[in-house]
Amino acid sequence: MHLVSVNVGQVRRIEIDGRSVTTAIVKRAVTGSVRVRPPGLEGDEQADPSVHGGLAKALYAYPVEHYPFWRTVRAQAGAAAWDAPLAYGGLGENLTVSGLTEDRAYIGDRLRFANCTLAVSEPRHPCFKFNAAMGFAQAGQMMAQSTWCGFYLAVIEAGTIEAGEAFVLHAGPREVRIDELFRATTSRRLV
Repeated sequence: MHLVSVNVGQVRRIEIDGRSVTTAIVKRAVTGSVRVRPPGLEGDEQADPSVHGGLAKALYAYPVEHYPFWRTVRAQAGAAAWDAPLAYGGLGENLTVSGLTEDRAYIGDRLRFANCTLAVSEPRHPCFKFNAAMGFAQAGQMMAQSTWCGFYLAVIEAGTIEAGEAFVLHAGPREVRIDELFRATTSRRLV
């Protein structure tokens, strides 16, 4: 398992469906060592800490394994050309990870990097800003159907993190998987 990319974004105002909203969903990859502390990554902001951010949701991780799916569905929806790249951070994630997908991540699992430790805390639920970032209105629905939601991380031990480094997964209680919790909480939201 390794960290493919570290991504940060600044709060900005964008237009979505005719209204002006603030968001930091637009992330860009950064190089070098980045400080990690309980509120999140140095250089990253959250527009609405009641939904994204805070101690339990300091960072958002997304599996690189799902990127080909999102490139394809964006092209099918006419939101991007078939050969258009989808830059890391494109799903709003701070950490693009390899080797840890939602069906293998459990609440309480710890990701031990060389200089910090993070804990899996909960799944991400998409909103209208995710649809806007992906470029088509059904993106959130497709995330719900696939359960490819990624997961939030709490900072257990502050330190630094860098793209390319490996991490070790230390199992938590192994009671609730991210995809299971996402499916259960998403079905309640759709009722």
